[in-house]
Amino acid sequence: NMVWEMEAGTSEDVFIQNFISTSLADNKEVIYASFNRSPQSIMLNMKIPGKADKLTILDCFTSGKGKSDRAFLKYYETQHPAAPQVIRVNRPMDISIFSETINSIQDKLSEGARYIFDSLTGMQDLWGDENSTHKFFTYMCPRLYDLGTVAYWMLEKDAHSQAFKANLRHITQVVIDLSKKKDKLFLKAVKLDGRANREAFKPHSFEIEDQHVSITPVKRETPLEIGTKIKEARIKIGMSQKDLSDKIGMTSSFISQLENNQISPSLSSFLQIAEVLGLNPAALFQKSSRKDETEWLVRRKSILGNISRKEQGYTLYNILSDDKKRLYVAIINPGAELQRHFVELKKEELIYVVRGKILIRVGNKERELEQGDSVFLKDSFPSYWKNKHTEEAELLVLCG
Repeated sequence: NMVWEMEAGTSEDVFIQNFISTSLADNKEVIYASFNRSPQSIMLNMKIPGKADKLTILDCFTSGKGKSDRAFLKYYETQHPAAPQVIRVNRPMDISIFSETINSIQDKLSEGARYIFDSLTGMQDLWGDENSTHKFFTYMCPRLYDLGTVAYWMLEKDAHSQAFKANLRHITQVVIDLSKKKDKLFLKAVKLDGRANREAFKPHSFEIEDQHVSITPVKRETPLEIGTKIKEARIKIGMSQKDLSDKIGMTSSFISQLENNQISPSLSSFLQIAEVLGLNPAALFQKSSRKDETEWLVRRKSILGNISRKEQGYTLYNILSDDKKRLYVAIINPGAELQRHFVELKKEELIYVVRGKILIRVGNKERELEQGDSVFLKDSFPSYWKNKHTEEAELLVLCG
């Protein structure tokens, strides 16, 4: 799942166009859920290549923002033999009807289909509030992930609150920011799940010529890494990410991304954080003159205050993360049953059972691990976990 946070005039259509063209060239089914454009507008403004039979347009515009106007309904009165299949959702403002429609389409598709939701902002306009849109995203995003699909979710970043965007970033695997400054276009990764390459999170300028996107890196000075300093200050006073997020009225995922230098705080949030942590705001902009003598020590309470991911049945805590390795503590709840691995996009992995017992399935083999057992995985990937006991299972996970 890729969320595209875009400003006006950043040519997001080119990325959608290339995604459709590549998907159809790979013989993949493509579902285009349109909330902001009529089918006729899509046909006029997009170059639909061959294999149009693999493309389905889910028209949520005509009876949504289009208000079933005669001008838009005329499209359905004309035969379009070479055009993609178009399905009109009669009541797109009803989330349950939209969900049922898209699920019925999914049931007929083979694995690996591609999806485009042209506007989370359009969904919000139609459904009335951010909460409804967030609930749908929370349901659909993991579903598409488990179905082995690739999905683009487009949103106008200035039309949504920081909390809404932070919640989406917590759930999705990839977030791309498109911006425009002084007639120049910029792209940067806000989130790349499982990838720690710092260069990817810097803005890159891009140009478009004949629907081709060329990207070049932007030379920047060494970042001040304000998030790292905020994290150090929080840990020093024994405050958890949740405590800090509650005090400033943001989500824990916002604090996590901030401390990993993936996002920058607004001025008001920055001043609030400094006040809560008892810091002089100016100190966060100063480069450290020396290393902390105890930087090699990571207390357990600090680890348990640094949540990397929390989902039903387990919590993943980050100990360290750099370009070469990542170290986590995973807590699997009593009775929890996980249908997929809790770590994504890794090369090699060492798992050590610190306490408790846990059942693991790798390939077609299942084994119960006990305290002190280790598992080393190079090319394999766990597909199933189960804690059938009444105590938590704690795992130390090292990914390379």
